[in-house]
Amino acid sequence: MGCAMSAEERAAQARSKQIEKNLKEDGIQAAKDIKLLLLGAGESGKSTIVKQMKIIHESGFTSEDFKQYRPVVYSNTIQSLVAILRAMPNLGISFGNNEREPDAKMVFDVISRMEDTEPFSEELLSAMKRLWADTGVQECFGRSNEYQLNDSAKYFLDDLDRLGAKEYQPTEQDILRTRVKTTGIVEVHFSFKNLNFKLFDVGGQRSERKKWIHCFEDVTAIIFCVAMSEYDQVLHEDETTNRMQESLKLFDSICNNKWFTE
Repeated sequence: MGCAMSAEERAAQARSKQIEKNLKEDGIQAAKDIKLLLLGAGESGKSTIVKQMKIIHESGFTSEDFKQYRPVVYSNTIQSLVAILRAMPNLGISFGNNEREPDAKMVFDVISRMEDTEPFSEELLSAMKRLWADTGVQECFGRSNEYQLNDSAKYFLDDLDRLGAKEYQPTEQDILRTRVKTTGIVEVHFSFKNLNFKLFDVGGQRSERKKWIHCFEDVTAIIFCVAMSEYDQVLHEDETTNRMQESLKLFDSICNNKWFTE
């Protein structure tokens, strides 16, 4: 008779079983959730990986995305040309043709008026094409490791006719090549082989790295990005520091971070 369970005991047992079931289900779900953290110095390719994941696992970019990236392409293109023009006097390089001076002034005027996100006018497009074809500009471009220049500069400047067309719309490759400084934390979700991935892209400039600590908890893996082109380039925020050396120091500091050593 003493083996009979009271209603209260049965209820407690049922609650216990339900808790065990919930914990098991939570454990199964947790095992399917993969948190990936993209880290690396500035301009190491982290945001490009995020864009590629969007193309591969999220059906690509929306029509709104293409529309929003159009002014980014315009700005990246003209800003790249301006970076070359500004570097020329510092490197002691002159235009191959002195008639390019008015063309350069036109480009600088666009920047000063903050109109670099606008479609190129016919006059501006012609000026940019003449500048890009100039031997002095090409010589300066060949020494781009000595100053700050987007990796996409040649890609866009070699295709000015297409970018300058009135009906121009960015391609996926154009979007992948754009450069927009990441500030804060960008999060992308996608599923692959019954696993739920959360990919976090964090700004790589030194001023942004203090935000990384907030992302370390429950991280499944870190993807550390290093651009192979960095071996002879310097940091945007410190032109006395080699980018590759900065990446090596950064990788070492992450490996020895308390979140991963305890």
